[in-house]
Amino acid sequence: MPPSPTQALLEVSDVTVRFGGITALDRVSFRVQAGTIAGLIGPNGAGKTTLFNCLSRLYQFSEGRILFEGEPLTDFAAHRIAALGIGRTFQNLALFRTMSVQDNVMIGGHCQTRSGFLSSALRMPWVRTEERGLGDRASDAISLLDLQDVAQRPVADLPFGTQKRVELARALMSRPKLLLLDEPAGGLNHEEVDVLRQLLRRIQSELKLTILLVEHHMNLVMRVSDQVVALDFGRKIADGTPAEVQGNPEVIRAYLGVEQ
Repeated sequence: MPPSPTQALLEVSDVTVRFGGITALDRVSFRVQAGTIAGLIGPNGAGKTTLFNCLSRLYQFSEGRILFEGEPLTDFAAHRIAALGIGRTFQNLALFRTMSVQDNVMIGGHCQTRSGFLSSALRMPWVRTEERGLGDRASDAISLLDLQDVAQRPVADLPFGTQKRVELARALMSRPKLLLLDEPAGGLNHEEVDVLRQLLRRIQSELKLTILLVEHHMNLVMRVSDQVVALDFGRKIADGTPAEVQGNPEVIRAYLGVEQ
């Protein structure tokens, strides 16, 4: 069910995660409206990846709740998250390096097919129909991310920045309503980061999806985000527009150790 005009697509309320005696997230709350780009920032160890893993249902949280389109995420198993409408990329690339770009991207759409191992092995008629549909969608994602010229090349032959775009195209194949990007600018040079910024805006505009990104590259976050949430030692210390968060004294202290 889509969210109402006043209901956030994603609502994180008082989420707390503890690992033994360590509190990784301490009553973190924020909302992300549909159709926006939100940046999640903070120094190393702030709890950003822990929160992403809660959103992906890889981690359990001991307190609080997370609502997606008004429904508690805890009602859904981890393997159903992609079908629910939440896609994700990871900080470390998880591509099949000997396979082509096209095949890597197509794999991202299999979570929404109904073909099982037996029907695929027997090449049932609906399997061929689904494969054609996946191929068409993969071509669209490849075109959107300017990967047409390398679509048939093995991923291992491509520069790191191009591989990042392949992973992003694969994440789009699940037709997410919410796209979680974990350090998308990691390892990219200045020119590649600017290309990424333009791609994120194009994706958000053309596909009408919502993006939440964890990122250390402050220039990217501040230029591409509508909303920025800052964490430090597992606590939320700021939530607002890029300009508001950039000038927040607690954010300045977290990053620089001094108040300006």
